[in-house]
Amino acid sequence: MKKIIAVVLAVLMLLGMAACATTGGDQADAGQKKDKFVIGVCQFMPHPALDKATEGFLAAVKAGLGEENVTFDVQDAAGEASNCATIVNGLVSSNVDLIMANATPALAAAYNATETIPILGTSVTEYGVALGIENFSGTVGGNVSGTSDLADLALQADMVTKWCPNAKKVGLLFCSAEANSKYQVNEVQKALEGKGITCKQFAFADTSDLMAVTKEAADFADAIYVPTDNTVANNATAIDSVCRPAKVPIIAGEAGICGGCGIATMSIDYYDLGYKTGEMAVDILKNGADITKMKIEYTPAEKVSYLYNEEICKELGIAPLEGYDKLPAAE
Repeated sequence: MKKIIAVVLAVLMLLGMAACATTGGDQADAGQKKDKFVIGVCQFMPHPALDKATEGFLAAVKAGLGEENVTFDVQDAAGEASNCATIVNGLVSSNVDLIMANATPALAAAYNATETIPILGTSVTEYGVALGIENFSGTVGGNVSGTSDLADLALQADMVTKWCPNAKKVGLLFCSAEANSKYQVNEVQKALEGKGITCKQFAFADTSDLMAVTKEAADFADAIYVPTDNTVANNATAIDSVCRPAKVPIIAGEAGICGGCGIATMSIDYYDLGYKTGEMAVDILKNGADITKMKIEYTPAEKVSYLYNEEICKELGIAPLEGYDKLPAAE
């Protein structure tokens, strides 16, 4: 009996030592700095501006972490918000080290999918609006930060009056499904009405009613303003097919949209925006930066580009204003 007890005690001691050894190993692993990372990217739709933001992000991360130290899982939601949810839920299940959400629907999906994995947004106009944060202070907190593509809306309203000085009525065309677009047109409308210009909002729900709503806007307006709106961006040439024959000029919120249907824009460089987002990712993963304290980053005013669409300006008989450069040809 004593021999049996002795054997049992010996086994228990060995198990206890093994457990201690295992615990010590886990603690050692936890204390080691990670040098290999997996980053998930959810891009809302294929579009030149969003493509460039993703391209800039990937370049910055590779430069900061070393290309051999990072694996990317880049997925496109094809313009469907439901696809964003599917993609980010998959990334969360895979336990990626960080999620980059390109455009508002991707950010909202990631925000709802995880409270622990760091999330960086890009090509998002206003984070307070996008995430339903009242009295937004510039820092989201929690596990979210990123970069904004918002250009000065008061200056965009000024563009309408400078490029279309005889316009008495301005239509504001946007997709009602995009909260950031509503925010932009509201602000531009306030600025224009302060100048004594009559404004009317024309909201389409999706591509099914875009053409009909665009025609209503063209029939009403002397000029049209369109914000940085994903659905507009993906259908800019369709909008142009209505407004250009009607001789209604469009001021656009960014260069990609302007290339499809606008006469002029003040626009940020989306590659640079994505690159800054990538630098933020490196700071989090490599340097241990606290995302809960990271403010949303904006493009400095001196880096905003003032551009015009030569083809549409010529066809509408509009002379380019001083200080604007010709919009580069689409790649």
